[in-house]
Amino acid sequence: MIIEEEYQYKATSDSFGNPLKGSKNYKLHLPPDIPVKNFWSVIVYDIKTNLIIGTDQPWPSISRKSKNLVINQDGSVDVWFGPHVSSNKETNWIKTIPGKGWFLILRLYDPLQSWFDKTWRPREIEEVH
Repeated sequence: MIIEEEYQYKATSDSFGNPLKGSKNYKLHLPPDIPVKNFWSVIVYDIKTNLIIGTDQPWPSISRKSKNLVINQDGSVDVWFGPHVSSNKETNWIKTIPGKGWFLILRLYDPLQSWFDKTWRPREIEEVH
């Protein structure tokens, strides 16, 4: 029997404390060495329903297993959010819906010690223009 422990980080606002809006563009920076043995994922949810946001994307998430995931040279990962994507960010982009609020959950499956001792933490979500 395999038992995986899941731990979560939830974000509902940007670095200034403003609620996340579907009409704006944002970036979440995950520093190098994401502390998991198995798997991590970032998933977007509708703030009103708490359900996975419904867009024309097949699955509103980015994960360690995402096809063509772009990893920065230092091993960090940037995840982009917004109603429209820049052409060079599409593989690490999750679509949002104008007029809808949203939140994200970063899930860590079998996290490592740096998660528990808080030496590794995702950065706050930044609005980008």
